Order: sequence, then structure tokens, then C-alpha cells
Amino acid sequence: MMSDKNKAILLKGNAAISEGDHEGFLSLCTEDTEWTFVGDTVLKGKEAVRQWMAKTYIKPPKVTVANLIAEGDYLIATGDVAVMEADGNETRSAYCDIWRFRGEQLAELTAFVI
Repeated sequence: MMSDKNKAILLKGNAAISEGDHEGFLSLCTEDTEWTFVGDTVLKGKEAVRQWMAKTYIKPPKVTVANLIAEGDYLIATGDVAVMEADGNETRSAYCDIWRFRGEQLAELTAFVI
């Protein structure tokens, strides 16, 4: 089933991120991937995402997935994320990520982070 395959792809990507393997995650994205952090930033293309990860993920974030809901080319992930800031403090946020797949790659992200 495609929805199970998409869930497995995202979980593989999350595992790569938690190990600090940005390139492993990026290999799952289309070249023209577009990430929108609602109310904040829009990243266009794999290189923009690469630069954002290098700046934002000083230490690998801790991602806890609560739910994965798949429908067609879309996968919604909800949960919590903890990110280490440059000053050494950890910021915890709740998130809802809406991913759109193109084939077996992550083509688009709409992220709500609170």
C-alpha cells in the first residue's frame, strides 16, 4: 500500500535526522522540494533545505511522532520536536507536518510548529 510506503519513507528520514545524517534525509527529497513553515519561512529547493538544516540542527533534533495519517500523495505527521539552540538551551515544540509525495520522494512540506 502506498500509504504504508510513504510512512516508512518518512520514518527512515526521521531516523536519519536523529543521527545527524542530513544528506540521508535529503536523499528522500525531490530536487525542487519546497518547505513552508507557516507564518515564518519558505525554503525552495534541496540546497535551501540543506543550508537551513546546517544552521538549525546544531545537534540532531529529538522528534517524537504521535500520529501518521496517510491519504493519497499526502502524509500528515503530528508530534513533538526538541531542538538545541545556539545558546545551548533546548526548545520544545508541538508540530503538525503535512507532506506531499511525488513518487517515493518528499516534494512539499507545510509545517505548523507551535
